[in-house]
Amino acid sequence: MNKSIKLGKIAGLELSIRPSAIITVFVVWGLLTVVAFKFFKLKPKQAIVSGFVGTLLHWLSELFHNFGHARAADLTGFPMQGIDFWGPIATSVYPENEGSLTPDIHIQRALGGPIFSLALTILAGVVAFALKPLGGPAAFTSFFLFADNLLVFTVGAMLPLGFTDGSTLITWLRQRHPQTNVVINGI
Repeated sequence: MNKSIKLGKIAGLELSIRPSAIITVFVVWGLLTVVAFKFFKLKPKQAIVSGFVGTLLHWLSELFHNFGHARAADLTGFPMQGIDFWGPIATSVYPENEGSLTPDIHIQRALGGPIFSLALTILAGVVAFALKPLGGPAAFTSFFLFADNLLVFTVGAMLPLGFTDGSTLITWLRQRHPQTNVVINGI
């Protein structure tokens, strides 16, 4: 059931999706529709469309986040080969045979996604602030784009959850600076 389905290539990266990501599309769409209707007081049709647009923006934000990883990886000389979507997020895919890399290369590649997402967060925040007085679907979707990129792809990505960029950074910072292990273990 966890087997990835190949979707094709974009910007030289092989895209694949697991069934859990397909299920997540409908869960996120439903949740966003409810939030738009209950808390942003959108009409039912507006809430449904806004929920769908928000869901699309979430996945585009994930793609943009991974383009940040890909750009950083290209700059190291050890590029990504793909993006595998699963659940509500995705994983950067690197060649299995790339050999032993330095901690600095892993750190640089891990930082690429959150840096790109931070830039998108700032842009989305400016747009959300500008559209707030208008209310309606545009205000809802721009606010969601801002919040999603801030909480999931920037701050959330830096949390040490075992599958995040934050976990990758801690792992390789420990390798790079073993003397800081005590501080990092105190997290």
